[in-house]
Amino acid sequence: MSEQYDVVVIGAGPGGYVAAIRAAQLGLKTAIVDKQWLGGVCLNVGCIPSKALLRNAEIAHTLRERGKEFGFSFENLKLDFGVAVKRSRQVSDRLVKGVGFLMKKNGITVYMGAAKLTSPTAVTVTDKDGKLTELSAKNIIFATGASSAVPGAWKVDGEKVVTYQEAILQEKLPKSVVVIGSGAIGVEFSTVWNSYGVEVTIVEMLPRIVPLEDEEVSAELEKAFKKRGIKTLVEHKVEAVETTETGVQVTVSAGGETKVLEAEQALVAIGFRPNSKGLGLEEVGVKLSERGFVEIDEKMATNMPGIWAIGDVTGKLMLAHVGSAMGIVCAENIAGHETVTLDYEMMPRATYCQPQIASFGLTEAQAKERGYSVKIGRFPFQANGKALGLGDYAGWVKLVVDEKYGEILGAHMIGPEVTELLPELTLAHMLELTPEEIARNVHAHPTISEALMEAAHGALGSAIHI
Repeated sequence: MSEQYDVVVIGAGPGGYVAAIRAAQLGLKTAIVDKQWLGGVCLNVGCIPSKALLRNAEIAHTLRERGKEFGFSFENLKLDFGVAVKRSRQVSDRLVKGVGFLMKKNGITVYMGAAKLTSPTAVTVTDKDGKLTELSAKNIIFATGASSAVPGAWKVDGEKVVTYQEAILQEKLPKSVVVIGSGAIGVEFSTVWNSYGVEVTIVEMLPRIVPLEDEEVSAELEKAFKKRGIKTLVEHKVEAVETTETGVQVTVSAGGETKVLEAEQALVAIGFRPNSKGLGLEEVGVKLSERGFVEIDEKMATNMPGIWAIGDVTGKLMLAHVGSAMGIVCAENIAGHETVTLDYEMMPRATYCQPQIASFGLTEAQAKERGYSVKIGRFPFQANGKALGLGDYAGWVKLVVDEKYGEILGAHMIGPEVTELLPELTLAHMLELTPEEIARNVHAHPTISEALMEAAHGALGSAIHI
């Protein structure tokens, strides 16, 4: 006989476990299923351990490259990357245990195993020993995430050719790496490896690195990477990735010419594909896109009543915090509770390379393409006292503002800890505040956040410190 639930969540990442918690809070009997990890990719081999590694990398870079500036000197500096990886695992394990605690606290039943939809209201779970458990639910939420997209001809062996998952767990540093793709994963791993003295070359098929960011952000990051010794090859297409006795050969082409890059390792970071196969979705009639993403409406509902989807498997915006927000909205819609409609375009986006990148909304080019008459508010960190004191003052804050109504259409930042500056701006946008309110809001001195106030003054034509 199957176990009966109001909600069964398939996938225990930041979208799934948050949806389960919210459903339980709203009085729904809830279960969650995952075939591998509580906390999903993010907590185990993604955003959390990578931030621990990036913190180690920041210190390593300071000690290796900037000791003289800060008055440090070492006769024999030793950097143990294995210790950094072990610390990142400890951080990850602590949060994963926290998710387990939250499941117990909220009365959520956890099943570890592979889930498959057998009807619109039934799921079977097969554990690692092959034992089957049948679950019955009025509502089933798919939060199964996505996996690295790797062309079939490129053979990932986990040693010479890796994805983020192998890269984040390896305790030995490669001497040289070709990073294929310059999205968040590509530039973050490039930052880590370069900080430890690894020779890094980034290959990007599009005309600029971090191609989804504002064009000026891309240019600023490329300049910073060049200063650090990270090579970037834009508008280069990867034709082949082959292993050799000593490492890899990556064949790239540009402008009709072909060349071969040699390195000890290659990281494939060109994108993701949804984890939607083998779940029984199509068999029960759930509509998928051509690329395999689960199609949903603004409530997170699929075309099949009682079946819902959130997070990366929907392809809306592949970010952990977006998945969590979707999970809360989904649970509230299931429970008939008051909720909101998410605006994915205005979601915060954060990349933790060095310097950091943070943005939301429209780029300057996108705003102009849509017919807005825009004005720009800008402030460089070179004129920010806290940034100068930190010795970390590359980059700037840029606000994109509708000249007619003063609406903040987007913000694009590159510099010290800019990922921490996003909430003030996204909250301002949500509450329909204008640059004038941000400028009038007194910011503590000296703080990095003063750059927001200064950029807002700049958008009003009344810049103070520049």
